[in-house]
Amino acid sequence: MAAHQTVHFLVLLICILVSSGVKVSESARIFTLVNDCKETIWPAITPGQNFGGGGFELKSGQSIVLTAPPGWSGRIWGRTGCKFDKNGNGSCETGRCGTSLKCTASGETPSSLAEFTLAEFVLSKLDFYDVSLVDGFNLPLVVTPLNGKGNCSTAGCVADLRPNCPEKLAVKANGKIIACRSACDVFNTDEYCCKGAFGNSATCQPTSYSKLFKQACPKAYSYAYDDPSSIFTCSGTDYVIRFCSSSKSVCTFHNNRLTCSGSEGLKSLIGRWWVVMLAFSLFIYHL
Repeated sequence: MAAHQTVHFLVLLICILVSSGVKVSESARIFTLVNDCKETIWPAITPGQNFGGGGFELKSGQSIVLTAPPGWSGRIWGRTGCKFDKNGNGSCETGRCGTSLKCTASGETPSSLAEFTLAEFVLSKLDFYDVSLVDGFNLPLVVTPLNGKGNCSTAGCVADLRPNCPEKLAVKANGKIIACRSACDVFNTDEYCCKGAFGNSATCQPTSYSKLFKQACPKAYSYAYDDPSSIFTCSGTDYVIRFCSSSKSVCTFHNNRLTCSGSEGLKSLIGRWWVVMLAFSLFIYHL
């Protein structure tokens, strides 16, 4: 009889935890993509099976909430100047991945990239994330972890490099600079591409071009061996990925509602904590 009652209390405990939104097992991460640009963009994600097939339209001011499974490793970038027909066929001025709205492969350079390697075990291992301009720049891009533990610094580039892009690196359309290529992409030398004799951290050093990128975007990769100041870690976090962001406030989606950093986020955390304490007290009392 006692064993039967114990099972009932365990079931009750689990139900309370789940209904409160507390993670009782390793879970997926929430990715909130926000378009703060003045124009429509077409985010792309690879691998994209869990992200709308790898590509979708996001109008100015819109956001979308997606779920990344534990252990996911991939990249996110924005495409610009796209035209797709009703079947999802078309092309983009920057960041295109062939002729499809849904990306199954990496995009063409130049493009600003958000890169992630998520831990398989959410609460006990570290995620690695960064924003890379190694393949060039097409949009300001910022990654902000929310509600995580550890270093959890914001990564990315708020600045728009296009207006001040060196002439030799500039990509233009209709007389306007729409992207900024990397020096490796333009000149394809061992020095700029960190290959051959320059294929290690000792010999591959910042160039005049990568220094321009780094000065404008100190929390983004500017060349291949820019690891110390450009790759970040966090544990048990959700992520906000913002294009063209200049706002300090960030939000993500928790428990079927939008939760923003600051006091409201803290209240939400406290609100869930009392439920955990109640469930724990019930369990101890029954024992």
